[in-house]
Amino acid sequence: MRQHRTPRLLSTLLLVAAASISVVGAAPPAADRAVTPLGQVIPAPASVEAGGSAYRITGDTRIRVDGSREARKVGEYLADVLRPSTGYRLPVTSSHGGGIQLRIGAKDLGAEGYRLDSGRSGITITAAKPAGLFHGVQTLRQLLPAAVEKDSVQPGPWLVAGGTIEDSPRYGYRGAMLDVSRHFFTVDQVKRYIDELALYKVNKLHLHLSDDQGWRIAIDSWPRLTTYGGSTQVGGGQGGYYTKAQYKDIVQYAASRYLEVVPEIDMPGHTNAALASYAELNCDGVAPPLYTGTDVGFSSLCVSKDITYDFVDDVIRELAAITPGKYLHIGGDEAHSTTHADYVAFMDRVQPVVAKYGKTVVGWHQLTGATPAKGALAQYWGLDDTSAAEKEQVAKAAQNGTGLVLSPADRVYLDMKYTADTPLGQDWAGLVEVQRSYDWDPGNYLPGAPGSAIKGVEAPLWTETIVTSANIDYMVFPRLPGVAELGWSPVSTHDWDAYKVRLAAQGPRWDALGIGYYKSPQVPWPTA
Repeated sequence: MRQHRTPRLLSTLLLVAAASISVVGAAPPAADRAVTPLGQVIPAPASVEAGGSAYRITGDTRIRVDGSREARKVGEYLADVLRPSTGYRLPVTSSHGGGIQLRIGAKDLGAEGYRLDSGRSGITITAAKPAGLFHGVQTLRQLLPAAVEKDSVQPGPWLVAGGTIEDSPRYGYRGAMLDVSRHFFTVDQVKRYIDELALYKVNKLHLHLSDDQGWRIAIDSWPRLTTYGGSTQVGGGQGGYYTKAQYKDIVQYAASRYLEVVPEIDMPGHTNAALASYAELNCDGVAPPLYTGTDVGFSSLCVSKDITYDFVDDVIRELAAITPGKYLHIGGDEAHSTTHADYVAFMDRVQPVVAKYGKTVVGWHQLTGATPAKGALAQYWGLDDTSAAEKEQVAKAAQNGTGLVLSPADRVYLDMKYTADTPLGQDWAGLVEVQRSYDWDPGNYLPGAPGSAIKGVEAPLWTETIVTSANIDYMVFPRLPGVAELGWSPVSTHDWDAYKVRLAAQGPRWDALGIGYYKSPQVPWPTA
């Protein structure tokens, strides 16, 4: 990265000039090249007014917070990001003065909005709620040079462009799903993913905790679900599961990054791990063997047995008790071994159990083939060419009050291959390059669905072929930031040609963070 080789006074004069004058066709001065343009962040902010002098973080900078415990936590988080690369102390203090100020109390910014003001004397981030303050800090991170993400001291300079950003999200539900059932991922691996999601203001982590290949969350009343049902994974590896303490650790870590964990127990299908663990859950009383393949649609809980509902009640009760968030996902997809009548009967009995334990139902969009509970969310994972009848069924449910989270598989399933040569992933929903993943509008995607029914977007990552954190990174980046932008940014900012330039600028940041990403030829990545 370019370093200053001019006296500080000249650098300052160049910064002032750069902030106020634009010369068409002229190369920017050295100081200006060190400053990230105010709007060059992902997701695109709702409002950007560039102007005035840049702020320079130095050894004298203080992070000044108001008296709230929440602001201090965000301040300490910011300090933890900045200290290793800058080498500065950056004390977090409640004293008044310049530097970086973090304030909670603005009333007009909503639950997740923020305002960032930057000028010669300092940076101030204000928000109505702690989540907004945290999101503002993510914007500040992206306004600093990519080297700020490194874990060793870098030369700087640490400049933030002058001006004002006012920002708040388009949708309240901006999610990413991690399938820990096909292949198991440790607590530390999940935390790493949470940190990556937080940088792009994602606020929901959907954990797919059960499937045919493995059961991943301890249920005290049914212990063989994990000790036996969680003992393997796709390909026959060791598998694994989370104790309740480990799950709580994940939930708390996510909350510290202002993500809400949405746990999923898939039913009535995708249940072989449970059926193998307890013979009595099978209609014939015979437990099938553990399964380590990748087929779908062959398993089903026994809808006619009372013990099935004792099982479901116990699982939901125990999971709800350790999940502070609003939602509990009950799956409901690909129940090909359950008759339609049984599927409807099952959902009619199970949805009230979720409500009984204080949670709101989320289900894959096949739930709309039954009767979604009041307030339920349906997660649409169809394709552009999904049948008109199926789309109409989902739209009708939305017209009747069911909220929709959009996860079209041929747009935002992060396990889909980029190209035919992608070494990981699948292609049943098609090949999904970066532009295709970004270039659609959730607000008008599903014909007949009212705009008010669209609650947000979610990018799922199924892990049939995903084994390591490096595999996650390669399939997630660079597509995830675009999905995050679809969920956050105003539709007026949606433009592929502008977005791909902002996306390219993220490459050096991912390099600094140790994220190995797919270098799509559709994106003009920096060459240096």
